[in-house]
Amino acid sequence: MSDGRNGAIKQIICIKWGTKFGPEYVNRLHAMVARNITPPFRLFCFTDDGTGLHPDVAVRPLPEFAYDAPVRTKGKWPKSRLWGDLGDVTGVVLFLDLDVIVTGNLDPFFEFGDPNDTVLGRNPNTPFEKMGQTSVYRMTVGNLAPLQQIFRADPQGIADQYKYEQRFVTRNAPGGVKFWPKGWLAHFRFHCIPNFPLNYMKEPRIPKGTRIVMFPGNLNPPDAIAGRWDEADPVRSPSQHLKAAFAPDRRESFLKHIRHFVRPTTWVDKLWRE
Repeated sequence: MSDGRNGAIKQIICIKWGTKFGPEYVNRLHAMVARNITPPFRLFCFTDDGTGLHPDVAVRPLPEFAYDAPVRTKGKWPKSRLWGDLGDVTGVVLFLDLDVIVTGNLDPFFEFGDPNDTVLGRNPNTPFEKMGQTSVYRMTVGNLAPLQQIFRADPQGIADQYKYEQRFVTRNAPGGVKFWPKGWLAHFRFHCIPNFPLNYMKEPRIPKGTRIVMFPGNLNPPDAIAGRWDEADPVRSPSQHLKAAFAPDRRESFLKHIRHFVRPTTWVDKLWRE
């Protein structure tokens, strides 16, 4: 079995569907992985449109998985396509979201635990629940296939019960899940942006020991580079943003507004490149 150990090829997978992320996200991910891993490795992109992808990216069609998509529940449920058969991709794979930033060596993600373990990040938004975070997870291909059958039987019911696909995986993965060691992953909003009022004075930092920075939610790498909370926000100076907190037409509460400020982040601009 290809498990990325003892010189075996390290297999990384990602998924791209629709138009939210262009090919540059995949190409930059491939380049960041290449700069931070001991070869051999291969990045497989499962996608409905391989146009513009780097020739070194192994393009594969989105796996077939017929289900009625939940319509009133958040969560990236299309990731469920990767839980079953992946064609010629077998063995151990490391899944990466397209909008992560690689900041350290990735070899330990293939060395940690047993090859058959399903390993997730720890979701910092629910510290007492011990819910997994699926921006970065490792699995043996096929081990999560039983989840597809459960989900297919009642997609909207499962989505209503669990809300997010990562909670469903955490609670139902055969054999349970393990979590990456503390400090390997950083959540950009939770761990990198200084708390108020320092968020107006200092740009975000990379916590010591971080190997991958994740960007769950609406704040993605282009927003971090520009210095905005999400693409719907205008780019403002610290004084302009503070002044806008007192505007009657602000779109969130005063406290959220003053917390939701980020200075332009130079290290994201430096690292997020081909």
